[in-house]
Amino acid sequence: MPTLAIVGAGPGMGLAIARTFGSRGFDVALVARTKEKLETLVHLLGREGVTAAAFPADILDRASLADALDAAEARFGGIDVLEYSPAPHSPVPGLTLAAPSEVTVDNLQPMIEFGFYGAVAATQAVLPAMRAAGAGTLLFTTGGGSVDPVPMFGNANAAQAALRNWVINLNRELAGSGVQAAHVVINVWIGGGGPEGGPTATPEQIAPLYWDLHEARDRSEAVFNA
Repeated sequence: MPTLAIVGAGPGMGLAIARTFGSRGFDVALVARTKEKLETLVHLLGREGVTAAAFPADILDRASLADALDAAEARFGGIDVLEYSPAPHSPVPGLTLAAPSEVTVDNLQPMIEFGFYGAVAATQAVLPAMRAAGAGTLLFTTGGGSVDPVPMFGNANAAQAALRNWVINLNRELAGSGVQAAHVVINVWIGGGGPEGGPTATPEQIAPLYWDLHEARDRSEAVFNA
């Protein structure tokens, strides 16, 4: 069976994406910091007939992230789709939001480490095998601020925009290789209103977009609007 690896797996978008791919015959490798939370997701998916396994790793520890993806590849015989979406709504030690005029190297660097460098490390762990096989999908998620920045997220949006630029450029480099890279922009508040209100959507409404990108393979970016 093909395998989906979700980096930053959680009970919201991660679980919804796992269900979307799992219901279509994929095994699922779940990567995140907390083993107990991952095992809960594995249990939920298992009850629904989806084979899943937990691979704990800290996205900020690039060696542990690479080890987790290597273990997932060994467990399932390969990784066909990588989805990277560390949950921005979960408090992460060292990450502090800042307005553009308040951005410093100190509060921007952790955002880049979390949102961008982690994605690069995850890609380096799976891309060589995908290239060798001539097939694979790399999916990366950010919020709407990566395209249309919001002042309250000055440092986070800058890091997300860097990731977006890199993913679109990566897809251009991979043209003709059989491997696709694509960026998903979630331009709504997931599950409830944000600090300024605005449109909302459930993870279950958003997740099919990832399958569409994997199947169609016709664009390097998709934006989910309410």
